[in-house]
Amino acid sequence: MLDNLTDRLSGVIKRLRGEARLTESNIQDALREVRLALLEADVALPVVRDFVARVKERAVGEEVVRSLSPGQALVGVVQRELSRIMGGDAAPLNLATTPPAVILLAGLQGAGKTTTAAKLAGLLKAERKKKVLVVSVDVYRPAAIKQLETLAGQIGVDFFPSAVGEEPVPIATAALDFARKHHHEVLIVDTAGRLGIDEAMMQEIRALHAAVKPIETLFVVDAMQGQDAVNTAKAFNDALPLSGVVLTKLDGDARGGAALSVRHVTGAPIKFVGVSEKLDGLEIFHPERMAARILGMGDVLSLVEQARKSVDVADAERLAQKVKSGKGFDLDDYKAQIAQMRKMGGLSALMDKLPAKLAQAAQAGQVDEKQIARTEGIINSMTRKERVQPELIKASRKRRIAAGAGVPVQEVNRLLNQFEQMQKMMKMMKGGGMQKMMRSLGGRLMQGRFPGGR
Repeated sequence: MLDNLTDRLSGVIKRLRGEARLTESNIQDALREVRLALLEADVALPVVRDFVARVKERAVGEEVVRSLSPGQALVGVVQRELSRIMGGDAAPLNLATTPPAVILLAGLQGAGKTTTAAKLAGLLKAERKKKVLVVSVDVYRPAAIKQLETLAGQIGVDFFPSAVGEEPVPIATAALDFARKHHHEVLIVDTAGRLGIDEAMMQEIRALHAAVKPIETLFVVDAMQGQDAVNTAKAFNDALPLSGVVLTKLDGDARGGAALSVRHVTGAPIKFVGVSEKLDGLEIFHPERMAARILGMGDVLSLVEQARKSVDVADAERLAQKVKSGKGFDLDDYKAQIAQMRKMGGLSALMDKLPAKLAQAAQAGQVDEKQIARTEGIINSMTRKERVQPELIKASRKRRIAAGAGVPVQEVNRLLNQFEQMQKMMKMMKGGGMQKMMRSLGGRLMQGRFPGGR
């Protein structure tokens, strides 16, 4: 996500480091590169012009602290301006109304509205402890109704039935009445989309809006559409009083211009971003954190929040007690740590939030999701006794395990070597050698040697 923009901006900053101070001349050269980087990322032209003008004004003005290097000074200015054009502060979902609070989702077909409806319902249930009802008024696509019903069942929220041939407005009003009678706190309405903007769709969505009076009208847009995403958002914003935007597929091979343009063009804040296809792959959008990620600073706050939600605290405490008691760290524990990492979105999601230097170190270690999957496959091919006592695994057992996992014997040897290093680290923890362990881990990071990597 936004990798090209990050690389281009990092290059601009590096070139400025050799300068003694910021001047109109070197700022002009730097901003020419910034302008090209933003245009390549599919950022809307009016946004680029405004951004460049404001950065230039602040970079050569009194806001630059003289004690900073030119590169540091420009990073600060660019980060503040990136955050500003994306909205400045996070815009929380507004549910302050007499229940049920209605959330209306609008957008084109294929943008991910149905999946977003389920993800949002799951998030409200898990994080805000709300009783949620979902309904689909997409009476033109039976598959959309069935998909929402299936997803609602998976996350454990209530689904209001609808069918092809029914009218959207009566379905929505009946769902609202049902939600009131059954004490639902939130009703999420998934509307029909089209392949393109047409007046019939706009009339239907206006009628739905008038009937259910949503407190939140969220426009769902595919981030991979680039400039088209911004144009579509503007058309919907002209037709509806949008309260926010949900950017989907931000984890895809997107140039990311929509994230930088939508707020400026529509005035509606980005409230959520879709970061994976999984049902927990919806995150609150924080402009200042996204700006830091674009500039290669990482997003440690989001990483901590993700860990807090995903990591099983009871399992972590059990492992800590096991190591402390001297019972040792076995391959079942190693596999459990891999599973915890998967819950956090896998390596790609974690790397995206790391500062650039750490992410580069990880990439240098050639860590990939397939390697992690192979590691799990090798451990699964072992017997329970072998996982608890890896020292039993000699040549004949290695051949059997390799055949079971579908990998060469060298892969089994590599895993056992990595596990042995991890065991040594755990023994340091038991013996109170935390500082030694951190020095060891620091060396591994610098060399790009991560569990599951080469």
